[in-house]
Amino acid sequence: MTSIAIVGAGPQMGLAIARTFGSQGFDVALISRNREKLDGLVGTLAAEGITAAAFPADVLDRDALTQALKDAAAQFGGIDVLEYSPVGSFGVIKLTAPAETEPSHVEFEMNFQLYGAITATQAVLPAMREAGAGTLIYTTGAGSIWPDPRVANVNAAAAALRNWAMNLHKELAGTGIQAAHVGIDSSIGVSVIPGVEAAQPQQITPLYWQLHTTKRDEAELVFKLDADGFPRA
Repeated sequence: MTSIAIVGAGPQMGLAIARTFGSQGFDVALISRNREKLDGLVGTLAAEGITAAAFPADVLDRDALTQALKDAAAQFGGIDVLEYSPVGSFGVIKLTAPAETEPSHVEFEMNFQLYGAITATQAVLPAMREAGAGTLIYTTGAGSIWPDPRVANVNAAAAALRNWAMNLHKELAGTGIQAAHVGIDSSIGVSVIPGVEAAQPQQITPLYWQLHTTKRDEAELVFKLDADGFPRA
């Protein structure tokens, strides 16, 4: 049986990714802070015939995140795919322009995005190396590629994660393990930044399946909407 661990699982992208992989026979490990919300997602997936389980952990707590992934691997016989996409910025920290950004404005995001991703990777990569197979996917907004000065502190950490993920892709070349970055150049569900169009999660998730299956040589896929609101990658 194959399995995917989704770190930062929520009712939009996390649920859509779970459905994309679950519909292909994957067991799904859902990881985020809120046990009640995770249990709701597990119930939703179960009603659709997808096996899922909740493993509550805060990505800022590295020991808890590591243990959650170990527990998921024990329950599902390993983790074949890791997807990392927690969202913690909006409503939690002040979004800053470049000139007003202080180290403290970036510190939270670095811990949340880059350091959390590194911790999660260290928890699953050794087993993937031993198996000679696996997929590691890291998601950020497209500000990691094309910076938006309205969210400079978030972009700085996202760019660091993107750089690290693409370097990991190069390091793992030839090992059977795919590491890649997904950049999402849209809001998800509803627009939260003026001028940034919103896409539905199910429009985006085919990129994740492609990276796991047909585009394993790609270090990055970017989701964009065209002028008519249709997805193009």
